Amino acid sequence: MDAGNRTIRDASARDAEACAAIYAPYVTDTAISFESEPPSAAEMAERITAANRTHAWLVLEEAGTVVGYAYGSPFKSRAAYRWSCEVSVYLDATRRRTGGGRALYLALFDRLAGRGFRTAVAGMTLPNEASAGLHHAMGFEPVGTYRQIGWKHGAWRDVAWVQRTLVPAGEEPAEPDTQPA
Repeated sequence: MDAGNRTIRDASARDAEACAAIYAPYVTDTAISFESEPPSAAEMAERITAANRTHAWLVLEEAGTVVGYAYGSPFKSRAAYRWSCEVSVYLDATRRRTGGGRALYLALFDRLAGRGFRTAVAGMTLPNEASAGLHHAMGFEPVGTYRQIGWKHGAWRDVAWVQRTLVPAGEEPAEPDTQPA
């Protein structure tokens, strides 16, 4: 997807440093991520490769600079869940509320549906009005909240879970395409 100076494309290991830099403040400065240490560029490269192998990882570029990313990953490892995936989106702090999250999610949903996934789920540490607003606007519906499920920055945190249909369930589905492209 290309809109003006904005491009959404498949991520590769060469995007790992930029993605790690975008994600690090979420880890260190907020309770949005439950990780305690930001992943290195090498770890992020492994995550990108793994996500692309079975689901998708997309980056948003503005004027040639990666300013956000979104990815899908397995929801649960049990076979019956294989048509469902967990999704996340992260934007550089200077690019929030600019439509980048929406654009990334729309492209990601198309990619995941094309691979045969039926349902996307997302978890959000509460409170997080920006994420809640984005997910609501993208058609996610609340399905539950884990109360006091994680401890970060000196407090117990709740996590709200939402889900969205990517493709109507219908009859018996074909296997999702989780083979590397």
